[in-house]
Amino acid sequence: MIVELVSVGTEILLGNITNTNAVYLSEMCARLGMSLYYQTVVGDNEQRMTETVKTALGRSDVVIFTGGLGPTDDDLTKEVVADVMGMELYEDKRTRKRIEEYMKVYEKNNPGRKITKNNWKQAMVPEGAVILDNNNGTAPGLIMEKNGKIAILLPGPPNEMKPLFEEQVYPYLHKKQPDTIYSQMIKICGIGESQVAEEISDLIEHQSNPTIAPYAKTGEVHLRITAKAKNEKEAKKMMKPVIRELKSRFGKNIFTTEESKTLEQAVVELLQEQKLTLSLAESCTGGMVSSRIVSVPGASEVFREGFVTYAEKAKRKRLLVKKSTLKKETAVSAKTAKEMAKGGCFTSGTDVCVSITGYAGPEGGTKEHPVGTVFLGCCISGDVTVRECHFTGNRSRIREQAAVSALTLLRDCVLENSKKKK
Repeated sequence: MIVELVSVGTEILLGNITNTNAVYLSEMCARLGMSLYYQTVVGDNEQRMTETVKTALGRSDVVIFTGGLGPTDDDLTKEVVADVMGMELYEDKRTRKRIEEYMKVYEKNNPGRKITKNNWKQAMVPEGAVILDNNNGTAPGLIMEKNGKIAILLPGPPNEMKPLFEEQVYPYLHKKQPDTIYSQMIKICGIGESQVAEEISDLIEHQSNPTIAPYAKTGEVHLRITAKAKNEKEAKKMMKPVIRELKSRFGKNIFTTEESKTLEQAVVELLQEQKLTLSLAESCTGGMVSSRIVSVPGASEVFREGFVTYAEKAKRKRLLVKKSTLKKETAVSAKTAKEMAKGGCFTSGTDVCVSITGYAGPEGGTKEHPVGTVFLGCCISGDVTVRECHFTGNRSRIREQAAVSALTLLRDCVLENSKKKK
């Protein structure tokens, strides 16, 4: 089936908000094995929306709309799509009651606010449409089928759109597919996107079913393996040799094969498994690594303390970095990273400490160590490993890359330490 995405909202065209809905829906459609050829953004203009709807329905089997389902006059998605598809609107009593109940709770929790009449506009639905109950807002989603075409209308806010799609739209579209689509994710760290692409170029070149689709993230590469078959058991069987080959090629760089598992979650689980405690000594990342670690449920079992030692005085006082090291080598150096990691272990009494110090920019840096230079240190069982990294991009991107690389170094050192014990 050919699917198309239409994002509605002048605020998207003006760049006032980032269109994260399109990113999410693209990936979900890929999981379903649907062919996505077009994505469109259209403003809140009736004429342009009408033209967009006609074009999309003319060339695609399924069109997914996000946004424009609210109570105001410029929320036109439902009205325009219904008009193009020739479906009359009527007030659905059940939907109106749900909106009323939702608004009463909202009114109670927000004194001074009242239910306005324009909210009942959201209870108007096209005849014959499947109504998707929205438990996180007032605007229901809709599925409209006519003349072999399907229009799916979803609210714009991601916290409303995603649950509706996952709980109601995904199962609906899955049933429409003639074959079972099954996919598995392989997540890789410590290797760049270009290297991964080169390593699997032969597999990509000759693939048909299953397929491998690479996705690059900061410091990570994700490979989605997807197979079409009569049933899930057959699809898994088809994928097995491909997954085995990928594991053979990337080995320890694969940190998980679970869709929802993050790098920090994999690291926390590894520390739990090895019964190791952790501290972090951050400078240029300013607590980013600590934040990622504590976002993992159960992190308190392993994470003891985080130091944000931005100033040289803090590095000396909290992490016992020598004054002579800072004077001779500077705060951004391999020796400083090493002493930060060792000092972190000593001060906090943990088994492991990872340190990060570098020039995130835009100012700073030297001829020898320009902006983007970051030194990472990891002390475990008294041994310290230091890595010198050179990142590109703005301040935010450099800090993000440093945080991911610190997690990767931590993982590598824990695995190496485990190997030594054996």
